[in-house]
Amino acid sequence: MVLMTMIARVADGLPLAASMQEDEQSGRSLVDYQNQAKMLFRKLNDQSPPKCSIETGPLIFHYLIEGGVCYLVLCEKGYAKRLAFGYLEELQQEFYEQYSRRVSTVSRPYSFIEFDTFIQKTKKSYTDTRARRNMANINTELQDVQRIMVQNIDDVMQRGVALSELDSKASNLSHLSQKYRQDAKYLNLRSRNAKIAAVVTLVVVFLVYHAVLVVLILYKVFLDIV
Repeated sequence: MVLMTMIARVADGLPLAASMQEDEQSGRSLVDYQNQAKMLFRKLNDQSPPKCSIETGPLIFHYLIEGGVCYLVLCEKGYAKRLAFGYLEELQQEFYEQYSRRVSTVSRPYSFIEFDTFIQKTKKSYTDTRARRNMANINTELQDVQRIMVQNIDDVMQRGVALSELDSKASNLSHLSQKYRQDAKYLNLRSRNAKIAAVVTLVVVFLVYHAVLVVLILYKVFLDIV
């Protein structure tokens, strides 16, 4: 059974559209799962697997990334993986046709909330028991869905924290490196100025010495004349 569907921009995790099963229908609160989904969106990037399944307690997230957009569905674990990804494929195709040109420009969460109409329509077709009997009609590209990576939500979140710490350390290292370059440039400038000052000092001393020498010679010549 499809319990929740969310669509978000991968670049920054901004939710673009969503649809949730009513609590009284599902018999469970999905707020925690919605928060997990939002956290997951913030951890995805261009290097994330394009298709993945993530177990969370008795339920499971399936997501599909295409064109910088993540399409995510929360299902019961007994729900066929092929149906879940077939559902995501249909959402991706329709969402791309309607909004692909606007995805990168929006800044307000759930800017495409009206897409819920199509989500509800598609979800109904995949909830119908007839869909289970017609699995062979689903896109042949989904025949190998059993090979899609399956992870645990806790592992994903912990790894996300580790990556965040790594990013922070990398940022600090970059800052220190920049400071080192600035300090090195300053020291090089001081060294060059010191060398120039030394040369100027030698030249001045040389000129003063010769000036004094000339004065003494002239003085001696003057005394000889007198």
